[in-house]
Amino acid sequence: MTVALLLGSGFGLGLAAIVFGLAPARPPLAAVLAALTRPPQPAPALPAGEGGWAAQAGRPFAAVLAGLGLPSDRVRSDLAVLGRPPGRQLAEQATAAITGLLLPPATTAVLAVGGVSLGWQLPAAASLILGAAGFMLPDLSVRAEAVRRRDDFRHALSAFLDLVVISLAGGAGIEQALTSAAAVGTGPAFARLRGALEAARITRQPPWSHLAALGQQLGVGEMAELAASITLAGTEGAKVKTSLAAKAATLRAHQLAAAETQAQAATEQMSLPLVLLFAAFLLLVGFPAIVHVLTGL
Repeated sequence: MTVALLLGSGFGLGLAAIVFGLAPARPPLAAVLAALTRPPQPAPALPAGEGGWAAQAGRPFAAVLAGLGLPSDRVRSDLAVLGRPPGRQLAEQATAAITGLLLPPATTAVLAVGGVSLGWQLPAAASLILGAAGFMLPDLSVRAEAVRRRDDFRHALSAFLDLVVISLAGGAGIEQALTSAAAVGTGPAFARLRGALEAARITRQPPWSHLAALGQQLGVGEMAELAASITLAGTEGAKVKTSLAAKAATLRAHQLAAAETQAQAATEQMSLPLVLLFAAFLLLVGFPAIVHVLTGL
C-alpha cells in the first residue's frame, strides 16, 4: 500500500506538471496591456549556484509555478524588499511542498518495515496537510522578513531625512543634499537610496520620481510622501527644510510607538507561561494532599 501511495503521488505530480506545461494559465488583459507600455524585463530565473539546496532541488518546478501566475503581487513586493528573485522563492516552495508530500509515506514505509501498519488514510491526509503547509511556509517567512526589512528601511529613512536637512541648512541644493545624504549612510536601505539617485542621474530624470518609484516598489508609503515634498522643492522652489525635519520627527515618533506596542505585546504573551507555571506549582504542592484525601475516603 505504501509503494502504491508513493507511485500514485509521483504519477500525479508528473501529470500535473505536464498539464500545466502544455496549457499554461492565460495572463489577465490588464497585465498584457501594462506589459506593452513598459520596457521588456528579463524573465525571473534562478541562476546556477544561487540559493541553498532547497532552491536548487526545486528549480525544475519553478517554471511550472510561474506559469500558474505565482508568486502573487504581495509576495513579489516582499521579495523586492528583500532583493530576492521570484524564481528562488518558487523553487523553495516546490521543494517544501514535495518534502511535505513525501515525508508521511516515507515514515509509513519505515514503520512498515518495523511491523507497524498505519493504513493509507492517515498518511494520505498527513501528506496533503504537510504539502500545503510546506507550500505556504516560504511565503510566511518572506512576509515576516519583509516586515522587519521595511521597519529597518523606515529607521534609515528618518536618518536620511536628518542628513538632508543638515545639507540644506548648509546651503546645498535639493539634489546635492539628497546625493550627499545617501553617500554618508551604510546598509541595504542607503544602498537602495543611492541606487535610485544614481539611476536618476544616469537617465537625466528628477531624483524624486525615482524615490517615489522606490517607495512604491518596496511598499513604504513614507517614501511617496518624501518624494512629494521634494517635488515641491524641485519644481516650485518651495522651502522644504522644515517639512523634512517634521517628517523625520514623525517617523521617529511612529517607530517609538510601534516599539512600545511590540514591547507591550511581548509582555502580555509572557503572562500565559507565568500562569501555567504557577498552576503547575500549585498542582505539585497540592497533589500529595489531594491524593491523601481521595485515598482516605
